[in-house]
Amino acid sequence: MLNSIAKYFEFDERHTNFRTEIIAGITTFVSMVYILFVNPNVLGVSGMDKGAVFTATALASAFGCFMMGFIANYPIAISASLGINAFFAYSVVIGMKVSWQTALAGVFVASVIFMILTALKLREKIIDSIPADLKAAIGGGIGLFIAFIGLSDGGLVQANKDTLVSLGSLHVGTTWLTIFGLLITVVLMSMRVPGAIFIGMVLNAILGMSTGLIPLPHQWVSSIPSLKPTFGVALSHVGDINSVQLIVVVLTFLLVTFFDTAGTLVGLAEQAGFIKNNKIPRIGHALIADSSTMLVGSVLGTSPMGAFVESSAGIAVGGRTGFTAIIVGILFILGTFFSPLLTVITSQVTAPALIIVGILMAQALKNVHWEQFEIAAPAFITLVGMPLTYSIADGIALGFITYPITMIAARRGKEVSAMMYALAVVFVIFLWILNN
Repeated sequence: MLNSIAKYFEFDERHTNFRTEIIAGITTFVSMVYILFVNPNVLGVSGMDKGAVFTATALASAFGCFMMGFIANYPIAISASLGINAFFAYSVVIGMKVSWQTALAGVFVASVIFMILTALKLREKIIDSIPADLKAAIGGGIGLFIAFIGLSDGGLVQANKDTLVSLGSLHVGTTWLTIFGLLITVVLMSMRVPGAIFIGMVLNAILGMSTGLIPLPHQWVSSIPSLKPTFGVALSHVGDINSVQLIVVVLTFLLVTFFDTAGTLVGLAEQAGFIKNNKIPRIGHALIADSSTMLVGSVLGTSPMGAFVESSAGIAVGGRTGFTAIIVGILFILGTFFSPLLTVITSQVTAPALIIVGILMAQALKNVHWEQFEIAAPAFITLVGMPLTYSIADGIALGFITYPITMIAARRGKEVSAMMYALAVVFVIFLWILNN
């Protein structure tokens, strides 16, 4: 039995063993388990039932990890993508005043298109047509957006009618809880401690409970929260996708998930040493895994799913096969019994995690050619556009519209793909619709 498993996952070819893969799986899970508590909090602001989102996130993550492990044989875990869930809750539902049910239907439609594009192998072609600089700017911009949400939720920054934003009140106990959580997580991350984000959340929650800032839960383990409030809602609201604005929302879900997943897969594959001759073996299988997970997640009731950057923690300790992802999937299923902890994981507990993830995502900005102004301008506008408009979609739109203009002005218009010119037109229409 064990020999068959080892052979299927190519342990010998990848110089690994059961012990290494299991440790890698546990390490990855501990590094990313915070998503079980952060995702319900983020989507909860849109009106979604937190318990249902908790269960949907866990089950969809388990499904994605099993798909990635068995089909692609990669040590890469899949879960709800931070950044896209913020776009779902803050930009679409709160900003555009679209109901969460319709937004979920938008995720479903986007995932169906995603699967079709994957089956036709068009995803790679579309991704290739978008400049690497803008992909990096989008990743960095999403990072700033997530960090800004964390700073705001944690009370470190607040609205100010004179200066737009200002430092939050240091006389509020929960603000100091955020500060403690951020400092301890920064220290743990700097010490390269596996699962630093999760450990920081645990210590922060313990401090909150011990000081009375967070009420103690009535129990630690319970039955799995019902999926009834969200299950199948996406399917019953597909008919609501009947306006140009909502079609653009679907396309934005599609585009943002494109960049997020593609960038993460490439980065993790490079870390694991999978890239050969600038190509990733079995990339098609990995894309099938993530697109099918996005579909399943939308039906269960959660925002778009994608490859998780925290998989790098498991890869760093030796994970090289899909068996690592299988272990993560099993742990996600076990995690469904700990939903009572949702009452303990307040916005002040999750805020440091959002800020740290923002820092990690901002590292993509090193790949932008800042010395070339025609590249730097659209990249910078994309970067600052997201947090300052409080919309990932608006930031992408502003950057993609600017890019062809600066390239033409620099007499490099021929380097701009037809797809980029088309996207610029689409986003001009998008902005016009939003302002009417």
